[in-house]
Amino acid sequence: MSLNNPSDLRLSQLNEWLATAPAVKVSPESIRPASADASFRRYFRVDGADGATYIAMDAPPPHEDVRPFIHVAEVFGQTGASVPKILAQDVERGFLLLSDLGTTTYLNQLNADTAHKLYLDAIDALVLIQAQSKPGVLPEYDRALLQRELMLFPDWYVGKHLGVTLSDKQTETLNKVFEVLLANNLAQPQVYVHRDYHSRNLMVIAPGNPGILDFQDAVYGPITYDLVSLLRDAYIQWDEEMVLDWAIRYWERAKRAGLPVNPDVDAFYRDFEFMGLQRHLKVLGIFARLYHRDGKDGYLKDLPLVMEYTRKAAGRYNALAPLIRLLDELEEKAPQVGYTF
Repeated sequence: MSLNNPSDLRLSQLNEWLATAPAVKVSPESIRPASADASFRRYFRVDGADGATYIAMDAPPPHEDVRPFIHVAEVFGQTGASVPKILAQDVERGFLLLSDLGTTTYLNQLNADTAHKLYLDAIDALVLIQAQSKPGVLPEYDRALLQRELMLFPDWYVGKHLGVTLSDKQTETLNKVFEVLLANNLAQPQVYVHRDYHSRNLMVIAPGNPGILDFQDAVYGPITYDLVSLLRDAYIQWDEEMVLDWAIRYWERAKRAGLPVNPDVDAFYRDFEFMGLQRHLKVLGIFARLYHRDGKDGYLKDLPLVMEYTRKAAGRYNALAPLIRLLDELEEKAPQVGYTF
């Protein structure tokens, strides 16, 4: 990302806006990249006259809309969770000035010594948000949206990435598995769902750990979704025993907070796994799309872990076993050109 590209009209407009942003005085000349995004959004860090740093978001219309970010920041912020404060906004042009939650992501900090404390903090924050959920505040994570996400798997992972066309029989098999997943997902209790509650979007801060980012796609949906995002993370893997321990600790905290988790821990964990499989299939499709459509190859290295999660979850339940057989068939047919399951 070059800051000296004269053709970067958006960056020039952002700098002009920062120079006149009323709430906080910043130095536009100090602007530098803060992070990239899987979308069209860009984030820059900029120095304030008060000695603090701030984050400037560039979300170019019509590709992006800052209004959902503004809304969810307010909703989540009111729960007491740590989210960026919006200090200035230009909704029409897609510019926001935010408080800075620092540079240390969970992914950068997680190791065998830090993981337990960091994950318990993330679980506590998740319960805090979920316990204050109300219907009608965020968009519904309904059947149509869940189904569209599942279709990313055959459309982008199977069709584009593997170069395989499913037969009618294979399509029928996959659709039956999808129906099993959807029935479970839609039967789960509904709460606020971040949708990307994982190590790249959680910041290590004090106090109020964790800082929570990238929540603009939040919805009202299945209660296990964010826990799966956290514990079956596409970017870092933990032993099954540790995942189970953290999942149970979440379950215990959720029950104490009055959340409507399944009272039977085994049934709760089954919900967790079925929700996870929906997410894993979606992520396989998204990572393939980011590469084939958007030219972002950095996600290809994460595909094998997500496929490992997919196979392990599907392999534990008879109703999902047909997916394993289908994956085996696809692996045999896929061209061997450097990417594998």
